[in-house]
Amino acid sequence: MSPPLTRRRVLATAAALTLARPAISRAADRPALSHGLQSGDVSGDGAVVWARADRPSRAVIAWATTESFRDIRGGVFVDALPESDLTVKTALQGLPPDQDIHYRVRLQNLAEPTILGEPITGRFRSAPALARDVSFCWSGDTAGQGWGIDESRGGMTIYAAIARNRPDFFLHSGDTIYADGPIQAEVRLPDGGLWRNLVTEEKAKPAETLSEFRGAYKYNLLDRNVLAMNREIPILAQWDDHEVTNNWWPGERLTRAEHRRKGYADANSLVLAARATRAFHEYMPMRFEPAEPGRVYRRVSYGPHLDLFLLDMRSYRGPNGANDETEPSARTQFLGPAQLAWLKRALKASRATWKAIAADMPLGLVVTYDTDARFGSEGVAQGDGPPLGRELEIADLLRFIRDQDIRNTVWFTADVHYTAAHHYDPSRARFQEFAPFWEFVSGPLHAGTFGPAALDDTFGPQLRFVKAPPAGRQNLSPAEGYQFFGHVAIAGATGQMTVTLKDAADTDLWRTVLDPA
Repeated sequence: MSPPLTRRRVLATAAALTLARPAISRAADRPALSHGLQSGDVSGDGAVVWARADRPSRAVIAWATTESFRDIRGGVFVDALPESDLTVKTALQGLPPDQDIHYRVRLQNLAEPTILGEPITGRFRSAPALARDVSFCWSGDTAGQGWGIDESRGGMTIYAAIARNRPDFFLHSGDTIYADGPIQAEVRLPDGGLWRNLVTEEKAKPAETLSEFRGAYKYNLLDRNVLAMNREIPILAQWDDHEVTNNWWPGERLTRAEHRRKGYADANSLVLAARATRAFHEYMPMRFEPAEPGRVYRRVSYGPHLDLFLLDMRSYRGPNGANDETEPSARTQFLGPAQLAWLKRALKASRATWKAIAADMPLGLVVTYDTDARFGSEGVAQGDGPPLGRELEIADLLRFIRDQDIRNTVWFTADVHYTAAHHYDPSRARFQEFAPFWEFVSGPLHAGTFGPAALDDTFGPQLRFVKAPPAGRQNLSPAEGYQFFGHVAIAGATGQMTVTLKDAADTDLWRTVLDPA
């Protein structure tokens, strides 16, 4: 992380960059930002900004509260080097709350410092200190099942629909890439037509090398809708399984039938996970935690009405087995002891009206681990009945929330490739030591559509709404229209939360209004 620049130093640097001119103009030597801009993890006084250069460069980043940049308030410089795949990521600090923040990135060629690239600007709004209307969108699963960027169909158009809603931020609920999903040039559709993908060499096979994992992120950043949204809407990113490989757990031996089909050279999932973790943190605009460099779970506060608790349901779990243990053990861990203790402390300390728990997997849907052998649990649920296996950990969390009188918890999730609203109530549950709560599911963003999955009665979920493919039709392409995201609006005056489930055409499918307790 580079040291902050003083206002005087920022102005002097900006002036120097403006006045500097190469002796002979050589357009080919001018460094360029290759994959747009991103911002993320926005708070009341800070945010993370991200960019990538096409060659070793110094990125000079300035921010202002006006689009003209006549009032440059601060900035940093960061060097884009091959070691980080020429990505740069830094935290802007000391931002005023509840302000439109405009940031500008300009590259300086390290080899020939007088040669400068064209500046690019982005924007976001910092979190409010006082109550105001706040909104966000969420969804998951991008470029899955071989459905990549078909430019003749407009590309990943759902990102444009999200941007039209002008949310304060976008929560990407995991499967930000499909590292294990190759993108082929053409896919035959059931009606005989063709889906024609934009293709790259790094996405031609399941990712194994660091370069291939990085290439999966670069692929998504080729889409014009994604690039346009990223410049205007901050991202809060979490991960799930496809950032590494389908349904993985730490220490898993890559011996399942689908692993053999994918042809992995390494025998252990942790080899892939180490490379995947590095690429994820290089390409996602999220804060860096020095005490745990690979950490994904974190709390992001966005004003007095909203705290978000982004979970990591992948990195600390036990094996994806039968999930039927009757007593807690290392095998029943899903969040893991450290993350669970952190979540309890953070929820108890929160003074926000709403505590939004961003989970990369739903709580009450049964998801099979090994689809070839039809064995094991991939998620929390394992079937009707009292809490078993991973459900023991979730039961402990739900009991804690009730006993500590932590009100207004709402769960937002994705993963299952359809959209749904679930209401959990102890009066319907086999385990009853919790307070009622909602769980909202949305996705995919741009992937095959599946489902619906079976509900497990352990925590008493009731299906209030679902939209999924018709019976017998699975892995529908984005052209079929079954791509989904959710929109959340919190009224500043009342704290009332409105949740709307939408499709890629920005059509409202279902809505509910929640009053804060």
